[in-house]
Amino acid sequence: SFQEPVEYVYNPLEYAWKSHKSYLEKYGEGEGRVLLIGMNPGPWGMAQTGVPFGEVDHVRRFLEINEQVAQPTHMHPKRPILGFDSTRSEVSGRRVWEWAKERYGTAENFFSDFFVLNYCPLCFMEEGGKNRTPDKLKPEERDAVFEVCDIALRKFVSVLEPAKIIGIGGFAKKRAMKTLERDDIETILHPSPASPMANR
Repeated sequence: SFQEPVEYVYNPLEYAWKSHKSYLEKYGEGEGRVLLIGMNPGPWGMAQTGVPFGEVDHVRRFLEINEQVAQPTHMHPKRPILGFDSTRSEVSGRRVWEWAKERYGTAENFFSDFFVLNYCPLCFMEEGGKNRTPDKLKPEERDAVFEVCDIALRKFVSVLEPAKIIGIGGFAKKRAMKTLERDDIETILHPSPASPMANR
């Protein structure tokens, strides 16, 4: 449970489990790939589709996933979960999958070399609808969330046995280094529109 300023918490692994399961089944198999780790879902990406960086149009067309998505019990009126009916586009997700499509052509080609996951599967929102990232949670809440996410990340790495791990943004890199006790984890710029460098 979370206190102010967090008022809403979406867990797409519950209400969008069908599409997340489809993502894992289609693209989760294979060892020795590059593991790309994001931070947590955005309200118009994974929160809608259940897929990391899950911009609706690219999940449907490029990843060829289009499952029925339910709704969280406690939903923000400004951030409704419409699943694949959502007309909003998440810029970060669009940039990730546009790069993958441009460089690799097909999802199968891309996922033969890469796998993408989020360190934290939860989307946190304030009363006004502002997205709150996991690192901005109150310390006791943050530590409790990180404890569970660390276990999940270690299990993913154990199963996937990636050849290389790359954090999409500094937060993901730091968490992966701490959790996995490794100093060989690299980073790339997070493609968020909030980053002037990413926009350039």
